[in-house]
Amino acid sequence: MNTIHIDQLKITHDSKVLVDIAFEIRCSLALVGESGSGKSLTLKALLGLLDPALDVVIEKRCDFEWQRGKNIALVPQNPFTALSPLTRIKDQMFFPKEQSHELFTLLGLDESLLERFPPELSGGQLQRVVVAIALGSNPKLLLLDEPTTALDPTSKETMIALLKTLQEKMEFSMLFVTHDMGVASALCEDICVLREGRVIEQGKIDTVKREPKEEYTQALIDAEFKTRGFRN
Repeated sequence: MNTIHIDQLKITHDSKVLVDIAFEIRCSLALVGESGSGKSLTLKALLGLLDPALDVVIEKRCDFEWQRGKNIALVPQNPFTALSPLTRIKDQMFFPKEQSHELFTLLGLDESLLERFPPELSGGQLQRVVVAIALGSNPKLLLLDEPTTALDPTSKETMIALLKTLQEKMEFSMLFVTHDMGVASALCEDICVLREGRVIEQGKIDTVKREPKEEYTQALIDAEFKTRGFRN
């Protein structure tokens, strides 16, 4: 896995700066912040999916062609809206049949699910199907838009373990967008904390969680423990 340098990512609208950040993706980076911090705008900018009314400047360095659907793939937050409910799973996987079977095996999915329609699968199964589709292009960079949000705790742990295994086997880098510090620390090595479109703290995730420099970061950490307490 090679380091991906985002030397500048700036998004403006009518001279108002919405996002102005820089970061590196070495192996796995969590982009963390509350709603409105700029996470979604950043993700869409990297995918080239922002409204044309927005002005976007991206200065990046990597050793592969920056092309969505080829070297860059997305795992969306909601698998229920990512797949057509009226189309069999096998017909939504646009790569060779043998590859579909291989990815299903890696993700612990029964091949019989390929013949089913999305509404016939559980949320956890659907999320793994979406991951399989994203990995079908053998991407260099996998972007994950809070893919564990709709999962129950057990399915969430399973997904995190699967992503780690898949990354080791397929050697892709990960940018994980989330507001959940717990999931971020379970999956990623590094963290970049966003607030109002700016980076306020970044580094090794264990270090940042142990010694946060900003009150905002501490609040995100505290929210993780409160959530854990509620679940218990």
